[in-house]
Amino acid sequence: MSVTDISADPAAAPATPDDVPGWFFRADQEAFTHLLSSQNAAGIDGDLLELGTYLGRSAILLGSYLRPGQTFTVCDLFDLDAPDDSNSAEMSMSYRETLTRRAFERNYLAFHPELPVVVQAPTSVLADGRIPAGSCRFVHVDASHLYEHVIGDIKVARDALAPGGVVALDDYRAPHTPGVAAAVWEAVFTLGLRPVLLTPEKFYGTWGDPEAVRKQLLARDWRAEGFRLDDETIAGQPCHRLAWDDAEGGRGAVRPPRSLPRRIAIAVLPPIATRGVRSALRAARARRAA
Repeated sequence: MSVTDISADPAAAPATPDDVPGWFFRADQEAFTHLLSSQNAAGIDGDLLELGTYLGRSAILLGSYLRPGQTFTVCDLFDLDAPDDSNSAEMSMSYRETLTRRAFERNYLAFHPELPVVVQAPTSVLADGRIPAGSCRFVHVDASHLYEHVIGDIKVARDALAPGGVVALDDYRAPHTPGVAAAVWEAVFTLGLRPVLLTPEKFYGTWGDPEAVRKQLLARDWRAEGFRLDDETIAGQPCHRLAWDDAEGGRGAVRPPRSLPRRIAIAVLPPIATRGVRSALRAARARRAA
């Protein structure tokens, strides 16, 4: 596997994973950490797979739970051309100027001694069987938002996961990603995907025994740590909703209410545009304080 020399651009290397741009927030960081560490503690073997990695924020965390003999595979187009016009338009709107393989590799190598297996291609190439069936214990899907692509990615995850393995599906409820919502709920009602946990950004499910995964989740006292954990039932299946309201990521702090324009921007706009809105709001606050 190729390795990027980050010494040539040390100023660009992130000091902490939170310095890496991306939409990977506290509730999901903790859900990933808890599920992966529980798997490791239980001696559950299996590889890790991420479809769509952006600049590596979630991949850095996933790589921390890779054990000897296991493989972590990341698939992303990075700076390649998209295979169709719709996907190309989506990339141009959200990621074209910032997403490069070199940037991902630099970020990942700031925290790990070597890269995962990187497949620079459309995620659809993984449908060819290059990920052995039943080989993965955790799959994160955060690639295209187009229905036709997401339903294919979900099927790749289904085939790759071992019994009891967990899939995390990003953007299942965002207003600007209706194709993801359609694919996720289609998988629940027609492909046998069982919901286990919902956060504001991600859907967690399994094609194995959902009760075993729920038991892992409930072994932690989330409420005592300041999270909201609510019970839910979806088509007769129990599920949980997990959320954390602190924008700064600290324990126990309370986030001030967001203004209506900011709530709308964060909910609707893609990541690169939202970062611009946040920068403009910070600049406006600074001017008022001056």
